[in-house]
Formats: sequence, structure tokens, C-alpha cells
Amino acid sequence: MDEKAKPPTCSGDAGAPEDAFDHVMQLSYKVDYRIADSGAQREAIFRLRYQAYKRDGTVSANASGALSDPYDETGNVYLYGLYINDALASSVRLHVTSQEHADFPSRDVFADVLQPDLDAGKVIIEISRFVADENLARLHRGLPYATLRVCMLAAQHFSADHLLSAVRAEHQPFYQRAFDCRLVGEPRPYPILARPLGLMMVHYPSAAPRLYQRYPFFHSPLFERRVLFGRPRTESSFH
Repeated sequence: MDEKAKPPTCSGDAGAPEDAFDHVMQLSYKVDYRIADSGAQREAIFRLRYQAYKRDGTVSANASGALSDPYDETGNVYLYGLYINDALASSVRLHVTSQEHADFPSRDVFADVLQPDLDAGKVIIEISRFVADENLARLHRGLPYATLRVCMLAAQHFSADHLLSAVRAEHQPFYQRAFDCRLVGEPRPYPILARPLGLMMVHYPSAAPRLYQRYPFFHSPLFERRVLFGRPRTESSFH
């Protein structure tokens, strides 16, 4: 969930929720989820981000041709690339947060909305910097769902209470229809970005049964979640 990976339409054509299963199942034989722990992987993701944001006019040109921010370096961050036939197709960034690990982008913008849940001991996973390669996204219509699958895996692994993301107004209806998200914060200016974002949230325990029924490919074996989220430097009280 974020503003740069354009969600598919829900008009009954390829990429709509009712067709998502077939498209993602086709992709499942080609995709590889990789956590970006190496400098080369991270730089490739930062370049992909910049291309997506620059193409959309959300950021200004810079000499580096890459886009990163301090939240890429926090101790509770997970940065993923989704590869198709070894080519970087999309990326998403997750922050697994709680009262003790409350470093995540939307907290700075929507503190009044989020602080009560943090004070109550809730585990929140923020989804941000969701971007896709323009050509591969056209070729593989199930790419948004395949990318967002890792968010559902994280929610299960960390026993999340809420999944949230800051989303542009034109993309909010997709997340409402497809993922049962609701708007909990009206659009506000966001650091680095030229357009305001609204805060969308879904209560994972309530929504999970419907989402797993709607999208069976969101299911995952335990070993896959351990591979994606079990790295030592982020072990914490979330387990």
C-alpha cells in the first residue's frame, strides 16, 4: 500500500480482485521475494523508487537517480524486492512497530491518530514505498497483489493488530474494495513528496479470514515466513 505502485482497476478486466487469483498463481512460478540486505540490492530498489516517483511527478530530479530516507535505516525496517526471472519487478518497505519500536514514517505525520494504539500496546505494520517497474507491471497484471502478499505474511508472523499505509486519494477506493481498508486520517502533507497522503488502516485479526478466503495465495507456510522475517538483527518482542 503506497502511492507509486498503481493499483489495478476493479472493472472486471485483468487485475481486478475477482481475477487476482489466476494472475498471481501464474506469477507464483516466476517470483522470488528477497530481503534487501546487501548494498547492491538496496541501491537497485532505491533507483526503482526514484524512477517511479519521478515519472509520477511526486519528487524532483536529483543527481543520484535514487530515492531513500532515514526510515530505510531503522532497526524495525524490512525492505523487500520482488524479482521475476531475476529482474527486480517491485519493492515494498515494512516497519514492524509497537510502543517500544515506534520508528515509522506515518507516526510523524499522523501522531494524533496512531499514538493511542501504540500506547495501548498494539503491533502495527506500516507499508510504504510500494513501487513497481513500469514495463513488468504492464506485463504481469497480478504484480500488485503478489507484492502486497508479503505484507500479509508479515502480519501473520508478527501477530499484527493493524496494517496501515499512507495512500494518495485516487488509490484509496482500491484499498477499500480489495483489502477492507478504511480511511483513518484525512490527507496531509508528507515529507519529501509533492502530494498529500491519507492514512488507511485495516484491523488484521478481523479482516484476515475474509482476505484469506478472497485471496488464497495470501496463505504461507511457516518456513517461508521464517526466511523472510527471521533475520537476527530484527529479532524483538514482536515474536
